[in-house]
Amino acid sequence: MTSLLWTLIAIQIVMGVFDTFYHHELTERLAWRPSQRYELQLHAARNMMYALLFLVLGWLEVYGVLAMVIIAVLVAEIVITLMDFVEEDMSRKLPASERINHTLLAINYGAILVLLLPVLLAWAMQPTGIRVAYTGLLSIVAAAAAVGAGLCGLRDLTASRRLGRMICRPATGLVEKLPDRQTVLVTGATGFIGSRLVAGLTGAGHQVIALVRNPAKAELAPPITLITSLDQIPADTRIDSIVNLAGEPIGNGLWTDAKRRRILDSRIQMTTGIIRLIARLDHKPAVLVSGSAIGWYGLWQDQVLTESAKSHACFSHELCDAWENAARPAAEFGVRVVNLRIGLVIGTDGGFITRMLTPFEFGLGGPLGSGKQWMSWIERDDLVRLIAHVIAKSDISGPINATAPIPVTNLKFTEELGRRLHRPAVFRIPAALLRRVGGDFANELLLGGQRVLPNKALSNGFVFRHETLRSAFDAIL
Repeated sequence: MTSLLWTLIAIQIVMGVFDTFYHHELTERLAWRPSQRYELQLHAARNMMYALLFLVLGWLEVYGVLAMVIIAVLVAEIVITLMDFVEEDMSRKLPASERINHTLLAINYGAILVLLLPVLLAWAMQPTGIRVAYTGLLSIVAAAAAVGAGLCGLRDLTASRRLGRMICRPATGLVEKLPDRQTVLVTGATGFIGSRLVAGLTGAGHQVIALVRNPAKAELAPPITLITSLDQIPADTRIDSIVNLAGEPIGNGLWTDAKRRRILDSRIQMTTGIIRLIARLDHKPAVLVSGSAIGWYGLWQDQVLTESAKSHACFSHELCDAWENAARPAAEFGVRVVNLRIGLVIGTDGGFITRMLTPFEFGLGGPLGSGKQWMSWIERDDLVRLIAHVIAKSDISGPINATAPIPVTNLKFTEELGRRLHRPAVFRIPAALLRRVGGDFANELLLGGQRVLPNKALSNGFVFRHETLRSAFDAIL
């Protein structure tokens, strides 16, 4: 085979490795998404075919029937790739970088076939046989690629089987305490928390008005009214409750000045828009449940924090305080205002834990800094149930801590996650390194912490299904 052909194969290997590790493992986390089980099965079959092709073409020349077998494998790979394209479009939204990479892979693969097929057809015309064709470094690279593809195939197959054992619990029953049939406006409806809340509300027979950016890409099952602006809601619309969860994610990048402005502006502008909506509605909603976070308290080390605790100044407090203040004017229209001070939300479909699963699965997880910082967490379905509880209980107002009753230290959290995944959790990341790289983002979100207790939720009769971290991990993993 020519050097040009081997160059194209090398390019294909590099792009494939990038796609696997950056997209499939790091950003999209396919191995932990039950919806992608079939896609992983397709990836497993294709990777095994790649392993065979690299091993054969890197070390051998095959003739006759054996060459026809290799051609058949190439055709099967094309069929599987087309099936994969369809499955991806049906089951998830691909990021732009992955679509571009897939396009480049397809173009490069086409060029490889143009050069490779004439060689294979010429081999097929000869008597069946095998000849060793060692080419030095190229053969070694091909063998390494074969091993890598085979391991990736086994990884995808194992992950698909694990996803088959992971129970995707129906959302029906999460909001059973809501009285009668309600119409609920939900902002942030396509997010990690909002999507589950919407599923619970619709599953219980309630009407949902969901504010989304792009209705065509919103993966929300009917019956749901999708809007892209609060101005689309007529003044005579009856809305019984509003749940405001919209806002720029805070944990997906460093807190540059521009990022801080987006985080703050997205929440204040949305909440201000909701106040304007309430002002012009003929029928005012009974309650506005507006998002906030335990970051309102600032950094307190070991001190136990309830809803009556004071705050320490930091960016997290400034953000949450401004968000809560923006929601407060709704009370002037007779609307009960509840501020959800949400902790670290646990679930495999999103949230902070999704960035931990892959390194922990490969045995590379461990504590952050000293590991003594507190992590006040809540399982996602418990959070959805608490939101419904808050809507139903007319005597709850003001701040309410949305955290499980038993917070844990970062050290205990990592030990428990490692135990559930049957992996060690010994790779500690130094605090100095995190601060140098992440600045305030690392200092407040990763190395800081709050020991928060949900006193108001418990005193108002809310019962957590997952009080302990072990219970939550057993449920979601």
